[in-house]
Amino acid sequence: MSASEAFSRVKIRVGALVFCGEEVALIRRDRPGSVHYTPPGGNVEPGEDLLVALWRELGEELWLGEDQAGAPELLWVVDQRVTRPGPTPSPRKLHLLYRLHVSEAVREVLAVEEYDEQRDGGFEVGVVEWVDFRAAGALPLFPPVGAALAALSSPRAVVADAGWGAVTDDDYVWV
Repeated sequence: MSASEAFSRVKIRVGALVFCGEEVALIRRDRPGSVHYTPPGGNVEPGEDLLVALWRELGEELWLGEDQAGAPELLWVVDQRVTRPGPTPSPRKLHLLYRLHVSEAVREVLAVEEYDEQRDGGFEVGVVEWVDFRAAGALPLFPPVGAALAALSSPRAVVADAGWGAVTDDDYVWV
């Protein structure tokens, strides 16, 4: 792979920080030699509206419907330029992270596991964990917004700037 091939494609991923009170839903993925967390979400399909993609992903991963949550609010945009292992050139990925809130009653009926289909037809199982948002800074979370999440004064705190610097090989190692 040449240097010009890396990051020549751009993908967009939508994700959500779904709050219930002071806890946020994160998906924990246990892999050989590592554990990491990610907000529920996924890649936007070509031509797909961003909010349609967000609700599709939340429905697939959490069983959360549009009528069960408050309106999504764009919280952060993270520009990922991290080299990943494998023969395919690493894409540049823009992560659009939204924030929304659900009630305790809705939380009780949401999924507790998420099944991510793999290329071989199998599934990687992720566990939906509700964690106090202030503890997110200590978790291996990607995109790496844990410290910013933990620094919020409350789950509804105003965020003045949604933009982030790039996440690159200089400050992140692919898990």
